[in-house]
Amino acid sequence: MIVNPTRVADLERHRAEVTAELARHGWDAPLWLLTTADDPGVGMVKQALSEGVDLVFACGGDGTVRACAEGLMGSGVPLAILCSGTGNLLVRNLQLPAALPDAVRTGVAGETRAIDMGVLDGRPFVAMAGIGLDAAMAESTSDEAKRRIGWFAYVGGVIKHLADRPFGVTLLLDGRIRLRRRARMVLVGNIGRLQGGLPLLPEASPDDGLLDILILAPRTPLDWLRVLGHVLTRSHRYDRRVERYTASRVQIDLDPPVLHECDGDLIGYGTTMTVETRPAALLLRMPPETEG
Repeated sequence: MIVNPTRVADLERHRAEVTAELARHGWDAPLWLLTTADDPGVGMVKQALSEGVDLVFACGGDGTVRACAEGLMGSGVPLAILCSGTGNLLVRNLQLPAALPDAVRTGVAGETRAIDMGVLDGRPFVAMAGIGLDAAMAESTSDEAKRRIGWFAYVGGVIKHLADRPFGVTLLLDGRIRLRRRARMVLVGNIGRLQGGLPLLPEASPDDGLLDILILAPRTPLDWLRVLGHVLTRSHRYDRRVERYTASRVQIDLDPPVLHECDGDLIGYGTTMTVETRPAALLLRMPPETEG
């Protein structure tokens, strides 16, 4: 159990409930490792692997899941998720169980599925990497607000940055297709729905070997309304304000430097980055198909 203690209200109670639930399925008490401010989980996963574990549970938010996935990438040891964050993008997109008993049962008795991972300048991620509005939203949303009202806290962060100036971006897709745009946000995703179930990349699949790319380029307040309508209706009609592409490798150049994030963790401002896919790099425990 890799646990982010800042995401668990009563750690001792949580530990007792998890251990009891595992015992119901015939499993011994697990190895418990707590993340720290300096290590969100990668080092704990490496320690667990060195002790020969058969399964790793990530207990925390998107950042904890990302760190555990990074540590497990290519190891052959599966990941299960006990979500306790606010975004929980991978859980929501793949419809993994959120209730503790169901999540534990999925971990110990579920099916193992290989899914892709993305890598942004050497930093692995499982959900999305965002540039511009998406990263500014994450920066403006406090942990306290997320604890109080959940994913609704992100709405304020979005509204605050709707009027931010667009930035110049050049994307090179698989070394063949070059795009130059003035954009408000660029999103590179392994899955398609953002907080609140917003289907920004409706065709994204976590096991197709491809990254899905979204370029948002509204110019006026009315454009933002059109973008919202386009997204909510999952329109496939071409719109210069909402462009979508797929690629296995994306090189991105920005002018001026733009804030970017990876699975909700802020990385900082940058002018160039490369995002690549790692097909079938992570083994994930899923509910059996017979459960829907």
